Amino acid sequence: MNKEEIIKEFDRHFNNPKCELEYTKDYELLLSVMLSAQTTDKSVNIVTKDLYKKYDTLDKLDTLSIEEIDNYIRRIGFHKTKSKYFKEIVSKIKDIGYVPNDREFLENLSGVGRKTASVVLGQLFDIPSFAVDTHVYRVSKRLGITTKKDDVLKTEIKLKKYFDKDTWNRINSQMVLFGRYICTSKNPKCDKCNLKNKCKIKEMN
Repeated sequence: MNKEEIIKEFDRHFNNPKCELEYTKDYELLLSVMLSAQTTDKSVNIVTKDLYKKYDTLDKLDTLSIEEIDNYIRRIGFHKTKSKYFKEIVSKIKDIGYVPNDREFLENLSGVGRKTASVVLGQLFDIPSFAVDTHVYRVSKRLGITTKKDDVLKTEIKLKKYFDKDTWNRINSQMVLFGRYICTSKNPKCDKCNLKNKCKIKEMN
């Protein structure tokens, strides 16, 4: 299938794509993206709602112990490890007071890898990025943009070559939502997809 077909289908379903993590401050987005690894945005929003409301500054968040953080986020996956990361990130960001537009700095933070940094840079600073999460990874293969042999980094490289740079952030967000609600891992809603006749899903099984 061609690029125009794919973009048209993404636009049909998600013409106004938005990050589903709830945040009001730059560091809240960073923390929430870190917390969202191996769990859903919905779950992260539930556990951070009261946390961000009660501790609404970096100084206040920094007063929390790892155990106190864990009490807030214990319903999400890997909460014990993420509690430690949360504490360490808050401490580092508090020293400068804001989330910098600096990939190297971000990727050196505890629990922050290339994907998390890409989400933050794209959402906060509109830096053209392609964050490859489990949804993007799956959808790109089913659409034939990448192959089963491609790892996450190779997938990112191929997606950046396939789509125009000025569309990366928009299409990235659309792919996440498309994978989350249409092209799901189990029981994909193929009846809602106009690309189903050209999908590679059977070749992946």
